[in-house]
Amino acid sequence: MYIKLVTDYLDETVSKYPNKIGVKDAIKEYSFFEIRKYALKIASFLAKLNMLKKPIAIYLDKSVDCFVSMFGVAYSGNFYTIIDVTMPQTRIEKILSILDADIVITDKKHMIDLRKNDREYKVFLIEDIYNTVEDEILIKKIRGRIIDTDILYVLFTSGSTGEPKGVIISHRNVITYMEWSGIAFGFDENTIFGNQTPFYFSMSVLDVFQTVRSAAKLVIIPKKLFSLPGDIITYIDENKINTIYWVPSALCQLANMGVLKSEKLKGINKILFAGEVMPAKQLNMWRHALPGAFFANLFGPTEVTDICTYYILDREISDDESVPIGSVCDNMNIFIVDENGNEVFGNDEGEMLVRGSSVSYGYYRNPEKTREVFVQNPIQQAYNEIVYRTGDIVRYNDLGEIIYISRKDFQIKHMGYRIELGEIEAAVSSLDGIDRVCCLYDSANSRIVLFYSGETELDDLKRNIRNKVPKYMVPSNYQKLEEMPLNLNGKIDRNYLKTLI
Repeated sequence: MYIKLVTDYLDETVSKYPNKIGVKDAIKEYSFFEIRKYALKIASFLAKLNMLKKPIAIYLDKSVDCFVSMFGVAYSGNFYTIIDVTMPQTRIEKILSILDADIVITDKKHMIDLRKNDREYKVFLIEDIYNTVEDEILIKKIRGRIIDTDILYVLFTSGSTGEPKGVIISHRNVITYMEWSGIAFGFDENTIFGNQTPFYFSMSVLDVFQTVRSAAKLVIIPKKLFSLPGDIITYIDENKINTIYWVPSALCQLANMGVLKSEKLKGINKILFAGEVMPAKQLNMWRHALPGAFFANLFGPTEVTDICTYYILDREISDDESVPIGSVCDNMNIFIVDENGNEVFGNDEGEMLVRGSSVSYGYYRNPEKTREVFVQNPIQQAYNEIVYRTGDIVRYNDLGEIIYISRKDFQIKHMGYRIELGEIEAAVSSLDGIDRVCCLYDSANSRIVLFYSGETELDDLKRNIRNKVPKYMVPSNYQKLEEMPLNLNGKIDRNYLKTLI
């Protein structure tokens, strides 16, 4: 079957595996037939409101209903934005204002929260929408009016100012990503994903759309279990989860809790991770606990539909080594440029630029920010070609693997030296007695500040770090935390840590 829209994946899977369970949360589960049935109800409801190619906000808990709503909006020919139900009201108002959305889908549980906002929009309850009769003929007509370059979703991220930016992703962007990842990682009808990442976070794109592409099963792991090591491994075991794609903070949490030797984890055979730097020390804990499992480091920003490079772990990585981000994904290209836009080669560092079919259109209703980072390819001027400036500093190692150095934002000038804060973090992470680490620069006082958690004593940390980095890179301020704060996406919350300096 020719795949033009992501809903084609669901149509095809329903034709082959109608009764197979596709998605499960803590309350209910739906077969692929049921997923499509309820998605068509949502689509028919929206279509009868004469909505087409419009933004639809989804304000629901991460759940089966939220999963279904994404496909319902896609079938209707509109595009969706998932809004986090735990998000502050001010941020919800900003997102809805940028979207200029007329419609919000929610449920009875969250209706009262939306009434607190000042904006005028129509709120529809999922419970009522499910009473709509599916109109297959109408939905088929809509499919004829939608093409693969139409928008599928707008996902909001925060820039350095904290202002939300809506990244525009098309059906074609996601299909490119799914076709590559499905082949690269061998997902099929036997795959059972254990979902950790929120649906408003770009990493969830793989879990959601590979589920329908590969006829896999998606098990939504309740967030509260990640602080209950015994309960989460039991949940993984009981649900026969065999594939996880988590942020490193979640993987490190289990590693640091000392539960990886549990027999209940032996069913996991694929471990993928992305979103932040994975410390090699905790990665090795996982590899030693599951020696026969498949491990891969995925790398990329939301603006390239989540991933542009990947590295399959096929060799030993020492605890003080940076885990490579590998090589480029199929149908994507990356190149490294210096500050003047000239391509660099060998071991030279530079900013990673990305081109290919997964590169976003830019930021929704924000042409100025779009022009800043979605730019003409600087290494060829013969024709119009937009590439994305990631802001990530990388280089190639002697094995030809791409190595992530740091964010451009994390590069500082200190004592006359140009320093990558990520290099300090990698060095400290490899030390015994360290669980997690984050390094920031206090520009007001010209000092490097190290936040860390773990059992190590401060004197030992200061002594050991001097054996790992040059003197000019040694932090001048140390702050020990009981645990590293995480943001809503499950990554280290650097913005919060800045308030502690």
